[in-house]
Amino acid sequence: MILFFVQNYLSRVTVPMSYSLPPGGSVEESTAPGPAPGALSALAPLEHRTFRMLLSTWLVANICMWMNDVAAAWMMTSLTTSPVWVALVQTASTLPVFLLGLPSGALADILDRRRYFIVTQFWVAFIALVLCVAIMSGIISPALLLALTFANGVGLAMRWPVFSATVPELVPRAQLPTALALNGVAMNASRIVGPLLAGALIAGAGTIYVFLLNAILSLGSALVLIRWKRVHVPSPLGRERLFSAMRVGLQFVSQSSRLKAVLLRIFLFFFHSTALLALLPLVARGLKGGNAATFTLLLACMGGGAIVSAFFLPRLRQAWSRDALVLGGTILQSAASAVVAFAPNAAVAGLAMVVGGAAWITTANSLSVSAQLALPDWVRARGMSMYQMAIMGASALGAALWGQVASVTSVQTSLLIATVTGVLAMLVAQALVADRSIEEDLTPSREFKVPVADAPPAVGNIVVTIEYRIDPARAEDFRALMQESRRSRLRQGALEWDLLRDISDPGRYLEQIVDESWTEHLRRFDRVTAADVALRERKLAFHIGETPVVTRCVVEPQGRG
Repeated sequence: MILFFVQNYLSRVTVPMSYSLPPGGSVEESTAPGPAPGALSALAPLEHRTFRMLLSTWLVANICMWMNDVAAAWMMTSLTTSPVWVALVQTASTLPVFLLGLPSGALADILDRRRYFIVTQFWVAFIALVLCVAIMSGIISPALLLALTFANGVGLAMRWPVFSATVPELVPRAQLPTALALNGVAMNASRIVGPLLAGALIAGAGTIYVFLLNAILSLGSALVLIRWKRVHVPSPLGRERLFSAMRVGLQFVSQSSRLKAVLLRIFLFFFHSTALLALLPLVARGLKGGNAATFTLLLACMGGGAIVSAFFLPRLRQAWSRDALVLGGTILQSAASAVVAFAPNAAVAGLAMVVGGAAWITTANSLSVSAQLALPDWVRARGMSMYQMAIMGASALGAALWGQVASVTSVQTSLLIATVTGVLAMLVAQALVADRSIEEDLTPSREFKVPVADAPPAVGNIVVTIEYRIDPARAEDFRALMQESRRSRLRQGALEWDLLRDISDPGRYLEQIVDESWTEHLRRFDRVTAADVALRERKLAFHIGETPVVTRCVVEPQGRG
């Protein structure tokens, strides 16, 4: 209903747009109009037909996720009264994303994303049907419920990087923050609709019908995705091997100071803020007249706050820096959690949940935009999968920890500790690792000439050396710049990097790069960005004489002697 209203509104609004198609993008979106200066709004991305379709599908998929989580959490309270078991439902639903995030991101980067997304929807529908059978047969137990919740989380883990990596190819770069905010709207609309549907079905028919509806909606989403006309453009170098793709993804993140700063802060935020969601069923039960309806009402209030605040995010981003929004959102969310913990009734708790939802989307959107802008297209799914791993790993660990704290103290004490430590941790992180670096231009570039070999080696590592002649008086500055070159080469996928200095000639330096194979060496040229071209020019400014000499060698296999 929310997206229907928004689309009707947009049908009466014309927003001129134009942009180019990124590699591997969707053909029908390549001619979509792009943003004219000053024409952007919180609703502008919905002008793109494919984005609307995928966002609607994503909304339904997340409604199913929330229906499953609410039904599983409430069923667990009927199977056991232990806070640990109840909190572990949250752990079971989020842990798969932490465990499988990197391989799923790698698969999303190297496979046809459309087909991959469809398969994950069928998987989620299958698990929902298994849950129905388990309930009907009377064999459901706390352990089995956690196992099936974990299996459902596997489907979530596999599909999340696909959608996350696809959004930037559907909208212009200038619209990416608002597109991600609309993704937050869909997430939080699902936070309202999912629990309400689940609560109504639990109260009126029974938990089994929640899982049955989940299966039907998941199958429907898969059928909608079949209509998606995205054209998968395979690399002429062939498909990357899974483990090599995972290595390169990890390497890219490890060499990106911006991404590492984002991952640290998103981990800290969700590790502490998840205490509220994990213990919310118990908070709801503890309120006067608390029941399943109270639980779903509180979730709906949180989602409503997030939806309303999403439309103010463009103005907030203009008025405040990302660091300020992250810190402010953390403080506000922690304050809301503390109010919920000691709320005398559902009305007060609901108001606090509205504030908490607004703070949640402000923080999450600010960090999500930072992560997206730090990733080039070729590694986007892997990078965003690690972003999601940080979220889900933090949520899983946080839910288990705060559930245990609640079991030895009380729900109120656990929430209070989580709020205080959350603010302190973010303050320390902002002070020590605040990301103040300049954003790099990650536009793909073909400026580097691709090497051609008369007989390309089939096996063996490739060793590349680049010889520089440097004024010894400028050697210190050159060595400092070459550390940026090291990070650039490793982010592109090189196995090793070294800077060698000639002992007998202090002005002669060799940059040595080792690639896994000739094919992987050529892939690095496909990954060159405008920032890499600018870095090369800065390195050449130090070089004395003609163009640096480049040598490429293959490591011969060692014979037995």
